[in-house]
Amino acid sequence: MSAVKSLEKPKRLSSAKRTNLLLKILNFILLCLFSLTVLLPMWFMFITAVKTSKEVFAYPPTWWPTEFVWSNFSEAWQAAPFSGYLGNSALVASFAIVGSVFSNSLVAYGFAKMRFVGRNFWFAIILATMMIPGFVTMIPQYILFSEIGWVGTFLPLIVPPFLGSAFFIFLLRQFYMTIPTELIESAYIDGANNFYIWRKLIIPMSAPALTTVGVLSFNWSWNDFLGPLLYLTDPATFTLPIGLKVFIGQMNTQWNFLMAASCLVLLPIIVVFLAFQRYFLDGMNLNGALKG
Repeated sequence: MSAVKSLEKPKRLSSAKRTNLLLKILNFILLCLFSLTVLLPMWFMFITAVKTSKEVFAYPPTWWPTEFVWSNFSEAWQAAPFSGYLGNSALVASFAIVGSVFSNSLVAYGFAKMRFVGRNFWFAIILATMMIPGFVTMIPQYILFSEIGWVGTFLPLIVPPFLGSAFFIFLLRQFYMTIPTELIESAYIDGANNFYIWRKLIIPMSAPALTTVGVLSFNWSWNDFLGPLLYLTDPATFTLPIGLKVFIGQMNTQWNFLMAASCLVLLPIIVVFLAFQRYFLDGMNLNGALKG
């Protein structure tokens, strides 16, 4: 009997299963190729950071250093007051997170669950502002902040997040739309007002979406170069992206130190994303409002 079974031909996969398997393999290959396009520049930045100054300019470029110079990280950090730059970046990013989460969630709740005249019209106007390039409003915004005496302070960097963002309002509004309206109506019947509903009901249920807003606002604020370059005039108030310019000179650039400092600046972003990755992915899923 066992000999008969050994002679039986293995069952063939159905056409649908073969197609599904091929699609999974193709998706895996495409994801690997896309990951390489992202990871290769980061790997090259890291290996440049641990090379000697001589090997940085070796031709052809080496993808594995002959000598790992780990002291480049400490020397790069001590070459400028990066501890102060780190504190300034953390301050600006903290206000950006708080402002973005508070203002955008409040406005998005109004557009998602409140009924008022012209709601769809004003929401369309907010979405239309996403089509305006930032360079168009850069000069008028600079003139405004200059007239009120904010240039040279952190205010132009920490106040705008409290005024809302069209993208974050859209993201949170779409997430709030998945929350059953019956829950809001039940709270109304119990005598709750809109602010109480937003604070006690909406905020706890939208942790993934709010985490997404917080991670994105942190990323944008932490990496912002143009804003601090325009508004910060005192070197003591410079942020980390501005501080990286210390390694760029007119005649020579210390590439190994620049890449070492860049790795250190990039590290908090990686840590934040890895720490909140699950919430971030759930927040981008507009059907996941009631998960968990």
